[in-house]
Amino acid sequence: MINLDQFSIDELYQLNERIVERIKFLEQAQAHLSMMAFNLGARVSFETPEGRQFGRLVKRNRKTVNVDTEDGRRWRLSPHLLTEVKDVEEPPPLPVKKTPLKQNKQKRKKKRRRR
Repeated sequence: MINLDQFSIDELYQLNERIVERIKFLEQAQAHLSMMAFNLGARVSFETPEGRQFGRLVKRNRKTVNVDTEDGRRWRLSPHLLTEVKDVEEPPPLPVKKTPLKQNKQKRKKKRRRR
């Protein structure tokens, strides 16, 4: 621990300024890292007093991001409040099995082409 009793008032003010600058820098770096986790256009969600909101990230600012929600509103939020929403993809279509009738028709067509 630092013994603060050894510092004068002027030294304490200078130390305070340096501490505040360092805290701002660390917060800005953390916000930047959080922001880079999301691409522009990413689908995100966040919690509000009205409930969970869903939208798309449309802009990155220095400390915040802008999100357009599905209800047409624009929110400016700290990126650490966002959660990425994974789009649920539809399963790939099942392969179509050829019925014996279709297979026979295709065989007949091939035979006709050969003649």
